[in-house]
Amino acid sequence: MTRHLVAALGLVLWAIPAAAQSEKVTIVRDLDYVAGAEYRGGKDRLDLYIPQGASSAPVILSLHGGALEAGDRRDEGFVGHRFAAAGYVTAVASYRLSPQVSHPAHIQDAAAAFAWVKRNIRQHGGDPDRIIVIGHSAGAYLAMLLATDPRWLAAHQLSPRDIKGVAPVSGFFWVDKPGVAPDRPTYVWGTDRKVWMEASPARYLRADLPPVLILDTDGDEQWRQRQNADFAAALRAAGHTDVTVHKVPGRSHMSVWTGMGDGEDEETSSQILLFARRVLAAKAK
Repeated sequence: MTRHLVAALGLVLWAIPAAAQSEKVTIVRDLDYVAGAEYRGGKDRLDLYIPQGASSAPVILSLHGGALEAGDRRDEGFVGHRFAAAGYVTAVASYRLSPQVSHPAHIQDAAAAFAWVKRNIRQHGGDPDRIIVIGHSAGAYLAMLLATDPRWLAAHQLSPRDIKGVAPVSGFFWVDKPGVAPDRPTYVWGTDRKVWMEASPARYLRADLPPVLILDTDGDEQWRQRQNADFAAALRAAGHTDVTVHKVPGRSHMSVWTGMGDGEDEETSSQILLFARRVLAAKAK
């Protein structure tokens, strides 16, 4: 999770063509999910990818990766196109980044984005009672923190129960464990170990969490693979009975996500769609 990796991430994502360009998908861009905020760079905005004729369609909110210091919704059109082509109204959100902000700004933005989707998606053809949250890397961390720590959605009079499923891809779940950043960025979480613990999704596990699909790849760093395996075990130990684990073979930390945009590797998106169809009882294509 170094700055060099983050810079490479941005270059790679900009180079990927949006998938499913031929599909009949309507894109509504730059919707402000924090009214009146006007964050620099439009970080308070999301884009919607809407299937043709959508009416009470299932919904996916996607949060990008980038070590909480890079990335943008505009890098991730391939995600919106992939899932909209499968029948899901898909919201792809930006959020504020470090070092300009620190924790908890990122998760506050993720909660605000979810709240906006919950309250506004019906007018765009989505069903506000059938929303799952997905994310890659740092976005996976945010998706899981949103689904475990109730404080962030409570600020919007919502709760993790409003999330019908969460699918973190190659994420991390303990900020306070060695490895999450071998160079743990103090500009994200500071230097207080108590804050690291409070910022960790693994500290909030219980039996009534939403269904979880944990995806990673054998190309992920060893510390990340350990966290994913340990997190699945910890969820089950907490009494959670709806935990699915899938390891995508032969992919890197990056390509397990960006493979959705190359038109050749569908395993990550296929696993997410299988999960979404089950937990949302969706009639998707």
